[in-house]
Amino acid sequence: MYFELFDVFVFSLLCLAILYWINGQKIRELALAAARGECKKLNLQLLDGSVSLKKIRPKRNPTGQLTLRREYQFEFSATGDERYQGKVILLGVMVELIELQPHRIV
Repeated sequence: MYFELFDVFVFSLLCLAILYWINGQKIRELALAAARGECKKLNLQLLDGSVSLKKIRPKRNPTGQLTLRREYQFEFSATGDERYQGKVILLGVMVELIELQPHRIV
């Protein structure tokens, strides 16, 4: 049994796609933890208990290495009646920014 070059290429591509997906799930968990922490710190309620990927693009980190900048969005509430938008931006595995829409303070 032997493998052709095309078979090796397809297998490598499949492995890279799986690794990219697994890494993306770990980064999403970091974004969710950051959103939960910010909501807890400000006594807000994280709605739906999730974050969703809004944007992804390459960007250089402070050391000059090319990495992915991911922007996740989430919804939160101060009173339980209204929904507000928030976003978490990660550069690689570092939280770059957490931004919350103006909301009522109770």
